[in-house]
Amino acid sequence: MQFLDEASIIVEAGRGGNGCLSFRREKYVPRGGPDGGDGGHGGSVYLIGDDSLNTLIDFKFQRYYQAESGDAGQGRQMAGKAGEDLIVKVPVGTTVIDEETLEIIGDVTEIGQLVLVAQGGRRGLGNIHFKSSTNRAPRQTSKGTWGERRNLRLEMKVMADVGLLGMPNAGKSTLIRAVSAAKPKVANYPFTTLVPNLGVVKIGSHQHFVMADIPGLIEGAADGAGLGLRFLKHLTRTRLLLHVVDIAPFDESDPVHAVEAILNELKNFSSALTELPRWLVINKIDLLPEDDRDAMVKDLVERLGWEGELFVVSAASGIGTQELVQAAHRWLGEQRLQLAEDPEAAEAHAALLARMENESLERAEERLTRRKRKKDDEEEDDDDFNDDDYDVEVEYAP
Repeated sequence: MQFLDEASIIVEAGRGGNGCLSFRREKYVPRGGPDGGDGGHGGSVYLIGDDSLNTLIDFKFQRYYQAESGDAGQGRQMAGKAGEDLIVKVPVGTTVIDEETLEIIGDVTEIGQLVLVAQGGRRGLGNIHFKSSTNRAPRQTSKGTWGERRNLRLEMKVMADVGLLGMPNAGKSTLIRAVSAAKPKVANYPFTTLVPNLGVVKIGSHQHFVMADIPGLIEGAADGAGLGLRFLKHLTRTRLLLHVVDIAPFDESDPVHAVEAILNELKNFSSALTELPRWLVINKIDLLPEDDRDAMVKDLVERLGWEGELFVVSAASGIGTQELVQAAHRWLGEQRLQLAEDPEAAEAHAALLARMENESLERAEERLTRRKRKKDDEEEDDDDFNDDDYDVEVEYAP
């Protein structure tokens, strides 16, 4: 299945039914009075989190969603049938943005969570509501109102326990292939991975965690360069970051610069994101001579001033990969236990997640604003069209 993490859709709520103009007409009941019923409310449009979905690919083929309108009222004070609400399933982790106002309408973070995205129209009133002591035969009714219509942008963030980040061609895809059943494309060139890949890492019976392979980042990613701005947002939904660095890059670049460049992009995108636990994973150790491995790893660690968790692996040959996933699984279990037993730690963690989410939404708004401004500029350029644009100089050959 193709992974799609952004989509634009149009939602339209149902219109409210009109009120009815009617008078009671029965034998032996003279001047029965008004009995026009109300219309039905229009249906609203909701989004609901569904754990069976992990991509927005369905919205690529169907972009218009409309709820049912309410029926008009009838005589004998009978109200019209209300329009049914339309409930659209979306993956958990979907942010809903109004493309015109750039308003963040909601964030679907839990299974079964409902987010109202278009309010149904209100019903119209029948003439029974307009009777009074001075107006016993009212001929007034009210019409139902139109439902809301919105252009929405859906942005999905993968929900994973562990996120892999690093420069293009650092070996992230090879690592997730080595420790899970995920089979992302692997090739010897940058930007092999263009969309996030999710893999379930099984440790034992009923023991597993979800790992996300995020497309490679480059300098300037937080400002929109390469694929970074679109995919940095996925890291905000992870609990542990594994920073994969190629110790033997084919272009002979400095691994220290690669690590520092990625850290700088994290800071530019979200200062809170840099506070997530991050482990350094030195990859492709099998490409170094055995006698030089320890010395090169030590040199890299010293130049980085790294004092956190460190793992030396070869994703291609499997060296050190099991030790890495076992340690990650233990850490995730310990963190769950700590958050369950320590209210202060749980509060601090929730505050960090809220900061990351707010900073991520700010980035999304900035990106949509730039896109909207670019679209407006292109439309202004089209307004400069004139008849001279069709002028063509014809040169005849002798």
